[in-house]
Amino acid sequence: MRSRGRVVLVAVAAATTALGAILAVMPGASAATNAITNPGFETGNLSGWTCDASDSVVTGHAHSGTFALSGAAGADTAQCAQPLTLVANTAYTLTAAVQGAFVFLGVSGGVSAQTWTTTTSYQTLSLNFTTASATSVTVFVHGWYGQGTYFADDVTLNGPTGGPGPSPTGSPTRSPSPTPSRSPSPSPTPTPTGSVPPPNNGAFRNPVYFMPLDNNPQNITDAINATGDKNFNLAFVLDSGGCTPAWDGDAAHRVSSDTTVTGVVSAVRAKGGDVAVSFGGFNGTELGATCGGSGGLANAYQQVINKYNLSRIDLDYEGDDLDANMGTRFAAIKTLQNNARSAGRTLHVSLTIPMTTVGFPGSGIDELNQAKAAGVGLDIINIMAFDYGLTNASDQVTSVEMVAQAAQGQLKQVFGWDDATAWGHLGLQIMNGHTDQPSELFTQSTFQSLLGYARSKHVGWFAYWSLNRDRACDPSVPHNWADGSCSSVSQNPWDFTKIVAQYTG
Repeated sequence: MRSRGRVVLVAVAAATTALGAILAVMPGASAATNAITNPGFETGNLSGWTCDASDSVVTGHAHSGTFALSGAAGADTAQCAQPLTLVANTAYTLTAAVQGAFVFLGVSGGVSAQTWTTTTSYQTLSLNFTTASATSVTVFVHGWYGQGTYFADDVTLNGPTGGPGPSPTGSPTRSPSPTPSRSPSPSPTPTPTGSVPPPNNGAFRNPVYFMPLDNNPQNITDAINATGDKNFNLAFVLDSGGCTPAWDGDAAHRVSSDTTVTGVVSAVRAKGGDVAVSFGGFNGTELGATCGGSGGLANAYQQVINKYNLSRIDLDYEGDDLDANMGTRFAAIKTLQNNARSAGRTLHVSLTIPMTTVGFPGSGIDELNQAKAAGVGLDIINIMAFDYGLTNASDQVTSVEMVAQAAQGQLKQVFGWDDATAWGHLGLQIMNGHTDQPSELFTQSTFQSLLGYARSKHVGWFAYWSLNRDRACDPSVPHNWADGSCSSVSQNPWDFTKIVAQYTG
């Protein structure tokens, strides 16, 4: 996040570990009768399928036969789908040969499951599912935003059909909660080795990011009275020179002499709430870049903890601080946690990481591994589920859900956590109104839908950037696309915070 309103953060759509295909066939599957119409696209066209405009049938790229599906995933996911009516309470196996970056195969409707892979040559994706009483489903294959062309061929659904599927109208509907039917790891969930069990996050489940000295901050008591939200991440503390903590890195607002933020913290606690302080952001100089060794950095962080009597801190390493000097940074955090433990207290630590379209970037995975190696207990890994390269805002909710699902799978792999533990320590952070990506848009309806998703997964927290933007822009004053002090969408004051305040875990 930016310290003075955000500017474009270009997320690199890359992942360090591609999800392998799920190859096991469920026992008791029905007789091997392919229910798919035109499964190998050998008609030379898309008959039987409902596809995005960027999909076509081509020669020269077939897995078998002459033809294959070609999807140019750019401004959309290049989805191609087929509605089917299946038999209730019956096991099925869906497979397809795919080639390309981040190719998804799945089923939605009466049942929801998907899997995906990245491969430079054809690979068979396979997943198993069992229908319930609802038997109308949609089988789909698609790529991912901005990832280029993928190919698919030989789509097979083994099992009986109950007749032709309903006639599709418009674009096929994908599941609003695209959860893989199995763990995304191709191997059994690893046993944790050396990772520290994270502390319980307590009641700090809906923290709103707030800049108390910048972007025309509102009165915090008014915000609490209007919304009911009492939890805030205060942003940002940076270095004003010589390893000296200051708000926004401004020497005129050094933490040591601050009275304004102290008043904000007191007002929040007077209402029964609490705050964390966020170190970093995109702009300015983060303390970990200039404080030398871990001892000096720990001392700088500790000054802030002592000043505001903090039990929570947020580490928002962005830009050139991503995966930089992590040995020093996490050694300092480990020292702080040990100091708190020795005093009979707990220091809760959240690590905020920018996202890509497929989860954590390689630098983010590296940070997690280094935190684990240092023995740091991260009670929240906060994913910035915006500004990651989405190019089609019409599918904003599903896109965020898929990014969160990918991140949850990566947390399982890094820490050896089960599903519930991984979700319980994933923080879902979004952004209200216009983001720095002109194609992204989070409306009140988007927030409401993602609130439901957060509840269904029991994520560690549901947060957003930022309270300063939770108001309409003054039309008589020029504003940036993603203005730091207003949302750039039609709204009443506090609309977005009121939604986030409803999340309790």
